[in-house]
Amino acid sequence: MLSNAIWFLITGAVAGWLAGQLLRGHGFGFWVDMIVGVIGAYVGGFLLSVIGISTYGLIGQLIASVVGAVIFVWIVRAFSGNRAETK
Repeated sequence: MLSNAIWFLITGAVAGWLAGQLLRGHGFGFWVDMIVGVIGAYVGGFLLSVIGISTYGLIGQLIASVVGAVIFVWIVRAFSGNRAETK
């Protein structure tokens, strides 16, 4: 039970970091990466189950978490007035 929670947090941290890499070019910091990844795991798991895609194993969960984290960060940025300027 405890090992599942630890793996969930590790997967969340990696997924949050990957989402940061994809959206900003760097992570958000360890704790924010973990929070974004854990929320992303729920968002990604829910959205993929709605469209009928099952995630099995660590790689499937990581992919679902990254997809969810990217969607979560995109939604947060869409509703916040903080938009990064491109050069």
